[in-house]
Amino acid sequence: MKSNIAGVDEVGRGSLVGPVYAAAVILKKRVDKKKLKDSKKLTKINRQILEKYIKKNSYWSIGSASLKEIEKLNILNASLLAMKRAIIKLKKKPGKILIDGNKIPKIKNYNLKYVIKGDEKIPEISAASIIAKVSRDRLITKMSKKYIKYYWNKNAGYGTKDHLSAIKKFGITKYHRKTFKPIHNILSLK
Repeated sequence: MKSNIAGVDEVGRGSLVGPVYAAAVILKKRVDKKKLKDSKKLTKINRQILEKYIKKNSYWSIGSASLKEIEKLNILNASLLAMKRAIIKLKKKPGKILIDGNKIPKIKNYNLKYVIKGDEKIPEISAASIIAKVSRDRLITKMSKKYIKYYWNKNAGYGTKDHLSAIKKFGITKYHRKTFKPIHNILSLK
């Protein structure tokens, strides 16, 4: 029997707000892998449709690292922590775990391998990127209702022109990552 492969990807590393999310996914045999693409290459609607499809046809889990953990550990280590949490939460233990990028979290008794641009090559990683992105976007959209002026519902907290000018005009929120360069630079000027 072929060992189960889990794909893992994170989302939110470059965002200026909120937590970083990771998902781990083991696809069941009936999944049409041709449907799965890197979440960045899909429309928001298609990501949401595929998220439901993936969740229904796979073992999946989500891990995250909080704003506090990002500030304490740095974004790379917080991303690896989110990945580790997602892997450990999987209900089925995979025989092999393929992780998008060039770093892997430290976890004992797991067969981990990184794959550069894995979200474009490995359907399990594409599936993880979709679940992580839709889940994090859902949270950021919810947060944006309280902070409409920052356009998080459109920019997911990334440093777009609208977002950066809102920060300059209205200041930072409790959700902004103060250790990130654009925020840090704005705070240094005050």
